Amino acid sequence: MKNLKFLLITLASGVALISCKDDKQTNAEKEVVAYEMYVDSLNNVALSDMKTNWDSVENDHERRKIAAEVALQDLENREELEGKILVSSEKYELYKASYLAQQPKATTKSIVRTALFGSEDIGDDMAFTWVNKDNILRVYDNFTTTVEKNKESYSREDWDEIKLYYEALDTRKNTVENEGLSGSDNMKIASIKFKFAPLLKANRMGSKAEENSEAKE
Repeated sequence: MKNLKFLLITLASGVALISCKDDKQTNAEKEVVAYEMYVDSLNNVALSDMKTNWDSVENDHERRKIAAEVALQDLENREELEGKILVSSEKYELYKASYLAQQPKATTKSIVRTALFGSEDIGDDMAFTWVNKDNILRVYDNFTTTVEKNKESYSREDWDEIKLYYEALDTRKNTVENEGLSGSDNMKIASIKFKFAPLLKANRMGSKAEENSEAKE
C-alpha cells in the first residue's frame, strides 16, 4: 500500500513537472510570436509617420524583446526560439536605421550655438535682441565658460563661428550699456572679456596652424 501511494505521488509529480514545462514552453512561444508580430507590424507603417511616435516605438520594442528573452531563460531547448528573436531584432535594427537616416541631423554649427546660448534664437543677423541689462552678464559668463570647457573639441570652423558670436555679443553690449547696464555688471563683464580674449586668439590661431600642418601631411 505504501509502495502504491509512493508510485501515485511520483506519477503526479511527474505529470505536474511535464505540465509546468509545457506551460513554460507555451508562454515562451507566445512571447516570441508577440515580438515577431510587433516588429513585422512596423514595416506596415510609413517611416514618415513615426516622427511623433518614435520614443514609444523604442520603448515598446525594448519591452517586448526583453519579455521574449526572459520567457526563454528556463527552457532546455530554446535555440529555435532564440533564433526567431535574433531575426526579428535584426529586422528592427534595419527599420530603425532607415528611420534615423531620414531624420535631419544637427549641424556642428547648430550644436555649438545651442551650447553657447541655449535655446535662444540669436537669428541669422546675430542681433541678440533678447540680451538685455538683466541677463547680459549671465550670457557672457555662460559663453566664455562653455568655450573654455570645450576648447579642445572645436575645429577651425567652430573657432571662426565663436569669434563671430563673440563680436556680435560685444556689439549688443554697446547697446545694452545705453539701456542702463549697472556699473557692477559692466566691470564683471570687462573682467570676463580680459581673461577670454587671449584664450580665443590663441586657440583660434592654434587650430588654424594645426589644420595647415595636417593639410601638408
